[in-house]
Amino acid sequence: MELLKSRIVKDGTLKEGNVIKVDSFLNHQIDIELLNEIGKEFKSRFQSERIDKILTIEASGIAIAVIAAQHFNVPVVFAKKTESKNLDTDTYESSVYSYTKDKTYTIRVSKKYLNEGEDILIIDDFLANGKAAEGLIDIINKANCTVAGVGIVIEKGFQKGGENIRNKGIKLESLAIVESIEGDRIIFR
Repeated sequence: MELLKSRIVKDGTLKEGNVIKVDSFLNHQIDIELLNEIGKEFKSRFQSERIDKILTIEASGIAIAVIAAQHFNVPVVFAKKTESKNLDTDTYESSVYSYTKDKTYTIRVSKKYLNEGEDILIIDDFLANGKAAEGLIDIINKANCTVAGVGIVIEKGFQKGGENIRNKGIKLESLAIVESIEGDRIIFR
């Protein structure tokens, strides 16, 4: 998706540890017009799949998933990272390690929001090592649902997450794949 790639080059910054910071338009301040184009692109790439719901993980994936869901006309469910008094006690759970936070989270989805036999599309902002996506896939499997695919805005192609998901036979569509970071330059696949 050329619009996204040019925006990453224009407004993204690189941080230590190969961190690509795109918080000025994707996950802190949000460019709604860009997200709408991202949602249209996901709809185009998954148009041949049956999608009953979109699943993401809090917090950065929520805005992307919600805008994409408008194009699919389906609900969004998001896995919560924190326990809460108003979260149902009957949940599907999985453990997810966050590289950027250097922390392992238990993610949870209420069992009443994933129904056996549904086709679930995962949408998220980044894919690097793939731990968030693997945790969501684990929850979908526990719910006896089908993973219809994984839609990622930015994939770090030089890390193993994308390869691991593709090796499971899951349809993975990444809108921008970063092949490498060379100094202060991002090289796209």
